Amino acid sequence: MPQLVGAEGGAVTTAWLVLAVGDEDRQHGGNDGYDDDPSQHYSWDDTVPNHGRIAVGDVIALWDKKQLLGLGVISGIETGSEIKTLYFCPECKRADFKRRKRLKPTWRCNKCPALFEVPGSKTKRVVTYRSRHGEVWMDGRGLLNGTQLRALCDSPDSQLSMRPARWEKLRDALLAIEGIDFGDLDLDEDGADESPAEAKERRRIAGGHRMSKVRTRVGQGPFRQQLLNDHGQVCAFTGPAPAGALQAAHLYSYADEEEHHDWGGLLLRNDIHSLFDRGQISVNPDTGCIEVDDELLGYPVYAELHGRKPVASLRPEHEVWLAAHWRLRKSARVNVPASRIPEAES
Repeated sequence: MPQLVGAEGGAVTTAWLVLAVGDEDRQHGGNDGYDDDPSQHYSWDDTVPNHGRIAVGDVIALWDKKQLLGLGVISGIETGSEIKTLYFCPECKRADFKRRKRLKPTWRCNKCPALFEVPGSKTKRVVTYRSRHGEVWMDGRGLLNGTQLRALCDSPDSQLSMRPARWEKLRDALLAIEGIDFGDLDLDEDGADESPAEAKERRRIAGGHRMSKVRTRVGQGPFRQQLLNDHGQVCAFTGPAPAGALQAAHLYSYADEEEHHDWGGLLLRNDIHSLFDRGQISVNPDTGCIEVDDELLGYPVYAELHGRKPVASLRPEHEVWLAAHWRLRKSARVNVPASRIPEAES
């Protein structure tokens, strides 16, 4: 199972979705905000629900209610103390009120009907916290939207600024986005369960890190999102599938074209996409049916696709690209030259 490796090399399983917005985007008026630098540190205090649950080694994913900003692994948490000004509704004394951007009075209480220009205030000594997560950080701006992020939380309808999330879902959602640079994040595979004797016989695999240059596809995220908007969570060849199992497959060699052609892609399950890129699964333009290589017919999951129509509704543009793919596959007898096989997108 892929896991995130933290600053100390340990596997991370706990994730938090935390809200980070600039002064101009803040709506809640209960405090004066926090000194946040999303790629380096995140600040909060003991007035915030869940304030004491975040720990070193946890994944922290920052968002602004609209989109993911990025995520990292907490390598340290600094604590302190300060006098803080807290604001509240002058009528009901609750801190749950929001700014009205165009109307006066400026503030509206969410707990009572009060509208007011100046909130009540008081001072209180609070315990402060600041995470350090810049050592292991991935800029994820725009990769996931607010709706997708809320669905990853333990309580999707929560309104808290610090929400426990499902790391497995977050990981899978990121791995499903092709062509992105994971930066300092390391998504590794766990070994299968094995006995001590088996483990002893296995050769040790060297660890550590090395620097490498990664070429990423510009616009791959929006391209995938467009396909999800067009087709929903459906593999074009096999049918409904979780979003995390679907990849945005170009029907042509993106390495050659370097363009995201309109109607030039389909959503394919991860394994189907890999076999499609290798020419082992294609669509016959004469019959409109899926063709599977002979060597795959020994696997029931692929053999049952042979001779079936694609599940997705194909437009004429799809059919043109698929016909070209089928002809290339036939002329190469499956051994498609490497230069013509689209780059791996996972």
